Amino acid sequence: MNIANFSKDISDIIFLLLIAGIPCYGVFRKVPVFDSFVEGAKEGFPLVIRILPFLVGMIVAIGMLRASGAIEALGYVFSGLMSMLGVPQEMLPLAIARPFSGSASNAILVDMIHTYGADSLYAKMGATIMGSTETTFYVIAVYFGAIGIKKTRYAVPAGLIADIAGLLAAVWICRWLFA
Repeated sequence: MNIANFSKDISDIIFLLLIAGIPCYGVFRKVPVFDSFVEGAKEGFPLVIRILPFLVGMIVAIGMLRASGAIEALGYVFSGLMSMLGVPQEMLPLAIARPFSGSASNAILVDMIHTYGADSLYAKMGATIMGSTETTFYVIAVYFGAIGIKKTRYAVPAGLIADIAGLLAAVWICRWLFA
């Protein structure tokens, strides 16, 4: 068994344990699992209404960035640095779009899968980047805005540092596992 098959088997087992384990743990603790789920969903609805204006604003801003070519320009600016760090040129659009928009980065990942194939190293890197990074600016704009926080302080730098660490780890681990 090679390391790629082993990691796939382990991830499948962990996923199954999470999906089945959480409700089983609730039943074991004598928690009414479905009622708790429904109650949580009821409490979440007003939050959705509160964050909707910030969400619409962020979606418009992302659309403007993509249409203006700013994301591609950032890719050109950072291409040398990314190359020194071992990040393939093909990952640049995803690495730049991910902190801004989940839907834009999903579209980029789908395009990468169509271009290089679902089992390609680039598709695996892209999918791992999606799982190990966050839509930092989106989260800050929507959630901080919804609760009225005006000064984000260290949230943006901390989020971007975490995104860079996730990007580099994803690329290096995928090269180690799949190259």
